[in-house]
Amino acid sequence: MPALRHSLGVVASDLPLTVPGVWHADALGAGQLQVQSTGYGPLDAQLPGGGWPVGALSEVLQPLAGLHEWQLVLPALVQATAPRSGAVVVVAPPCEPFGPALQAQGLSAERLCVVRADAAAALWAAEQALRCREVLAVMAWLPQVQPAALRRLQLAAAQQRQLLWVFRPASAVAQASPALLRLQVQGMAMPGGVCTVPGMQVHILKRRGPPLAQGLDLPGCHPRLAQVLAAQAGRRRAAQVDAGSTLVAGRLAAAAKASGALPMRPSLEPLVPLGAGPEGRAHALDRAAIALVR
Repeated sequence: MPALRHSLGVVASDLPLTVPGVWHADALGAGQLQVQSTGYGPLDAQLPGGGWPVGALSEVLQPLAGLHEWQLVLPALVQATAPRSGAVVVVAPPCEPFGPALQAQGLSAERLCVVRADAAAALWAAEQALRCREVLAVMAWLPQVQPAALRRLQLAAAQQRQLLWVFRPASAVAQASPALLRLQVQGMAMPGGVCTVPGMQVHILKRRGPPLAQGLDLPGCHPRLAQVLAAQAGRRRAAQVDAGSTLVAGRLAAAAKASGALPMRPSLEPLVPLGAGPEGRAHALDRAAIALVR
């Protein structure tokens, strides 16, 4: 190589620092990439172009589905949907999107189209949503998706220039992925196990640029929302304690009646699990609320 450079009369110092259309691997390669700000300054600073890629696949891995997805992408969704009409398609979410909390952050529940489907139907639904001009963004939970299917989603997103997030378990980290951006998110360990604002630690696994060895610590949600979630979790925990006490009292009464000491009390209604909605279905932000008091 030195001989070739000498024969051509070119040395390294003669080369320009930047060449149009050429990406240097030690720099963030934005190019002509269109992006949407994540709403988190530290994360934007580490992403090519300064945000989520538009018209490309962003893959998010996490240990537990339903815990950090909305906190991570909600600021971008609010910014993307504010200036124009269009739907946000939510495919196979593990928990129901909690409308009041989303509305409080600026995303109207009327903008959401929730698709409940099994694994095979979820992939088909996500691809069809990406082919609709009226769709601004797609969030899809596809834990078992294969790289070939991800490539189809990537191409579909590129055609209509949409935001696309695919959420997968952390165990998929060793699998190949065509995603332009790949992140891993997990909860932040707080001293003493006390957390007033649920935080996230984000690791950038893949980006067009040099690797980032250290994770980024981001707030899990707005402090005001954290207060609401903490109060909600406290009320549910108190209700569960009260229900447990009533259940114990009922069992004692039943035992007493069996022994002839006390009359039988009316039967108790089934207990609703912590984090369940009015129909027993967990809400997307309830796990964050539960995390606040653990």
